[in-house]
Amino acid sequence: MTEVVVTRKGQTTVPVELRRKYGISEGTRLLVEDTGKGILFRKTTSTLELIGSGAKQASVEEMKRLLDEMRAEED
Repeated sequence: MTEVVVTRKGQTTVPVELRRKYGISEGTRLLVEDTGKGILFRKTTSTLELIGSGAKQASVEEMKRLLDEMRAEED
């Protein structure tokens, strides 16, 4: 456990060990959640991190077909 200080503006610094462990760098977006027991910071998943995440579930052709179906439903 590490203690940090909150500034007058409500800002704090995430310790370097945790930034390295969780891949948090400048510009990383964090979700802030009130858990009832405290505050939880979670790294958001960027669109770039999702690229290829469905590769094991469907082929490129299948994904294109599914996207076309979704687009048709919107019309």
